Amino acid sequence: MSDRPHYALRFISGKYQGGEFPLHRDREIVIGRSSELDMVLVEDMVSRKHARISTESGDIVIQDLGSTNGTFVNGEKIEEARLSEGDRILVGTSIIKLVSVDEAVQSQSEAEARQQLEAGARHRATTHSRQMSGVIEEIPLPDLLQLLSTSRKAGVLTVSSRAGVGRIYMRNGQVYFAAINDDFALTPQKAVYRMLSWTEGTFELEPPVDMQVMEEIEESTEALLMEGMRQLDEFRQMEGELPSGDASLAVPTPLAGKLRDLAAPELDVFQLVLDHGQVQAVLDHYAGSDLDAAQHLLSLMRREFIVVP
Repeated sequence: MSDRPHYALRFISGKYQGGEFPLHRDREIVIGRSSELDMVLVEDMVSRKHARISTESGDIVIQDLGSTNGTFVNGEKIEEARLSEGDRILVGTSIIKLVSVDEAVQSQSEAEARQQLEAGARHRATTHSRQMSGVIEEIPLPDLLQLLSTSRKAGVLTVSSRAGVGRIYMRNGQVYFAAINDDFALTPQKAVYRMLSWTEGTFELEPPVDMQVMEEIEESTEALLMEGMRQLDEFRQMEGELPSGDASLAVPTPLAGKLRDLAAPELDVFQLVLDHGQVQAVLDHYAGSDLDAAQHLLSLMRREFIVVP
């Protein structure tokens, strides 16, 4: 039927980034390293025959063909899965997104698509682009980390945004350290949680480094992401009440109450306001999470122990 949507596979990370491969109706394509296949991905982590995608009766189904390194959909290793628009597929170091396209793109031949993929890969090779890189507007950091974790990737994920440059260190899919702007005063968990809030910027997975750190993250990457997203959701709910990061803070005279009535964490935040007098500085220097610091700060502001001058 002519009103059925048209789909393509868009490479949003990897050596073929920027390329698109149309999915023709009632057709199957085989993906792999072999030059005889429909979609040829020339890289070590892709098997000769890696996966098959079929389009029949409006359904798009992907099937792993016993590949060595596996096929992943939205961070889950699969044997077979039905795809929906927006799903992300990981094959080797390529992250591929199922997107809807106009009829002109969908009518492109597979031979033309293969040529464009190969040309794009050659261009990226000559410009020394990292094999796995992209933009976090296309693949949010939580989704990217889930993909890297499930596929047991190793390396340093460098994320650049207006908020700074963050680095997440991984081995065997496990996040073991993180820092923002090389500020090692932040705990690695705190650095990861902050980066999860970044919604724009670029990323690239660089080779692993043999780095010894004083404080390794011990929880699993899955647990780290779950806790980070929980904190991010709660933090966003209070953003309307919390002053901006560059806002000044002060302690009024006389105090609205007695300091002995404050809990120990609130006293810590109170002291940080005295020492630094700025919202972001309080968050940076608080030993716990940004969420805990913000909650205690709001509590003190509501009781007028702290004011915005």
